[in-house]
Amino acid sequence: MAVTAPFSHRMSSLPSSASHGLNLAQQEAVNYMHGACLVLAGAGSGKTRVITHKIARLIQAGLKPEQIAAITFTNKAAAEMRERAKGLIGRQAKGVVICTFHALGVRMLRQDGEALGLKPQFSILDSDDVTSILKDAGGTTDAATARQWQWTVSLWKNMGLNAAQAEAQAGSDEERVIARIMARYEERLAAYQSVDFDDLIGLPLKLLQEHEAVRTKWQESLGHVLVDEYQDTNATQYEVLKLLVGSRGRFTAVGDDDQSIYGWRGATLDNLKKLPQDYPNLKVVKLEQNYRSTSAILRAANNVIGPNPKLFPKTLFSELGEGEPVRVVDCDSEEHEAERVVARIQSLRAGAELQAVGNQHKEWKDFCVLYRANHQAKVFEKAFRKAQIPYKVSGGQSFFDRAEIKDLCGWLRLLVNNDDDPAFLRAVTTPKRGIGHTTLQALGTFANQYKLSLFEALFSNSLGSALSAKAVGSLHEFGRYVNELEYRAKNTIGAEDARTFLNDWLKDIDYEKHLYDGEDSEKLAAARWTNVMDFCDWMAQRCGGQIDDTAGATVEKEKKTMLEVVQTIALLSTISEREGDQNVVTLSTLHAAKGLEWPHVVLAGCVEGLLPFKLEDDDGSNTENIALRLQEERRLMYVGITRAQRTLAVNWLRKRKKGRDMIAGVPSRFIAEMALDKNTVKEDPREKLKALRAEFAKRAADHAEAQSQATAARPLV
Repeated sequence: MAVTAPFSHRMSSLPSSASHGLNLAQQEAVNYMHGACLVLAGAGSGKTRVITHKIARLIQAGLKPEQIAAITFTNKAAAEMRERAKGLIGRQAKGVVICTFHALGVRMLRQDGEALGLKPQFSILDSDDVTSILKDAGGTTDAATARQWQWTVSLWKNMGLNAAQAEAQAGSDEERVIARIMARYEERLAAYQSVDFDDLIGLPLKLLQEHEAVRTKWQESLGHVLVDEYQDTNATQYEVLKLLVGSRGRFTAVGDDDQSIYGWRGATLDNLKKLPQDYPNLKVVKLEQNYRSTSAILRAANNVIGPNPKLFPKTLFSELGEGEPVRVVDCDSEEHEAERVVARIQSLRAGAELQAVGNQHKEWKDFCVLYRANHQAKVFEKAFRKAQIPYKVSGGQSFFDRAEIKDLCGWLRLLVNNDDDPAFLRAVTTPKRGIGHTTLQALGTFANQYKLSLFEALFSNSLGSALSAKAVGSLHEFGRYVNELEYRAKNTIGAEDARTFLNDWLKDIDYEKHLYDGEDSEKLAAARWTNVMDFCDWMAQRCGGQIDDTAGATVEKEKKTMLEVVQTIALLSTISEREGDQNVVTLSTLHAAKGLEWPHVVLAGCVEGLLPFKLEDDDGSNTENIALRLQEERRLMYVGITRAQRTLAVNWLRKRKKGRDMIAGVPSRFIAEMALDKNTVKEDPREKLKALRAEFAKRAADHAEAQSQATAARPLV
């Protein structure tokens, strides 16, 4: 607390090496360290550069690396930020806490969660576990109903409401029912010593609000907090931030209100509105120079976002030149659109418009097709396969969503937290070990009666009164094996020991045989076994300190035990190390594309009802928040436009499928809002490709004729 004056004094006399290579606005953001700072970073304006340079500047000004926290929203973004910080400040980057909000929550709960009744080895449940528990809590077998409850419960948690508060403000009988189910769900989580992903924000907030000693500890340990993608924070995350920084308010929030596209999952622009109110001395810095796109693309983006109300007005500009005009391409149908996209990609790669876009940017990975909804990908996939164009669908199945990986994670979770009933049920039934559904049902009834976890109930002296001696024997055998495995995992340190442990375990449970027995296709079983081997290798590397801590907090070099590594698994959504820099065209939703960029972008299906998505209820009535929904859809279009570096094509459909029917397509209102006018180029890529092929044929003919003439002119020997 007492470092304020010396810190400020040291700062003023330091050299400006941390600001090298920054424009004036970026320098202003980096060098301001007296209090709360809001950096409005327009698309492509170098926000990550500002954050990493500010980390360097804070260290230069006297803060220790471990006193700095940089919080972002994805593991991938955290990893990129860590790498860039390392490149800028070297080994000191190791100490900086660079992580996601959820990872910071895990760190806080592992250290101080006992104040809330959580043991340090609590489990983190995945979405499938949550659905299963809600089905049980609500007495339904319908997964779709449970997922709807899950969505509502998640929204309430992100608003900072518990079950009692949700019921008190419920607006309908249905909401009151869900609130009561939520109460039973919370009871089960407490019994299982488990949390869901929303709890990783909500429980740290409760910790900071209700426990002064914990709050003081965290406020004193963090000298400055930087938050990336601030516009995507929800109400709970904002309250956590306020309590972490305390009255000093030493933080830097970096975001862009024009790129707020996650309102449907709780993100709120109110957090931007509250900053000047909660921090009257807030320093606001605007980053308006775009280093990504041409002027033609930025003009279209500025025009589209123009009609939205502004919290902090800004206009992007570029010094990369005018560039190619934005193309508007009209298509007869989805299939016709896919053909035109294929033709456009082939045309650009074949050499058309070389003078406009340069000789570079012609690899497959330089192209991206963006769309509003996942179902739009299918027609492009078919067209790309037909044209032999390599592609990937961004946001496909996560590695950790595969059944075989869920099986292994279930086992490993049980080693860390014996009270984790969902993990117990997965492990005891996969592979099958002669413990059937009837036995488990009886065990569950017994456990509920005595308020025990399934694993605790398994060793109860009274279990023989509820189950046969044979069933009890099978359960005891399983329990002893889990305890033995836990002991071995606790004493397994480093990569080589971890590989031995994992291989022995898989042989013990005969998991490879389980995979092959469960698949009709040997090829598919082999692919699943390869995934298992990849997972084991990845786990071993983490035990050896070769891969970052999942929490993203530091780059760990020391070896870890298998049990320590297992505790952080649940935070992962993907094994990013598996994703090489593939030379393929990207197909992606607009939401999944945020934060990314490509030289050549196609915005597909820009028609009313898709982009913007339908703004009316199914009964045709306008909703009260229709204006807010339209504003978010406009921001989504803005995000799509600003993904493009060199060329942008905007497609609309004359006819499109809606269910089984074909309906007339109406160009998206956003096309008119782009105000392209005379700068617009309307094109038919098929005609361009025909002309290109004709030109190549002519060149080939000219070459053949030249060769023929050369041969004829050659003297005979």
